Parts: sequence; structure tokens; C-alpha cells
Amino acid sequence: MKRTLLPILCCPVCKGDLELRVKEENEVEILEGGLYCAACDVEYPIEEGIPDLLPRTAAE
Repeated sequence: MKRTLLPILCCPVCKGDLELRVKEENEVEILEGGLYCAACDVEYPIEEGIPDLLPRTAAE
């Protein structure tokens, strides 16, 4: 995921802002990490450069 996408992304549930948490990145993109929504207390993972913004259920 490229850092330039962060301003246009929002939480799929509450439409709130997401906080970027980087675990691994290269000179081009973020490879591993997460996008955290403080309002929902949910982190959406970034794996192999792809953010997973599918809404989470209580079981996840």
C-alpha cells in the first residue's frame, strides 16, 4: 500500500480516520502493518502490500 492512499481511506464501519501502523516497508510501499480505527478499536491488516478493509465481526 502506498502512503499516498492514507488520506482517502476511512474505516468501513464508522467512516472515521485510520491510523497507519507500519511493521515493514520498502522505498515504494508499506508491505506489512495495519490501519487502526480508534473509534471502533479495530485494526485492519496490511499484508503483502494489500490493505484488508473488510468490516470485522465480533468473532474476529
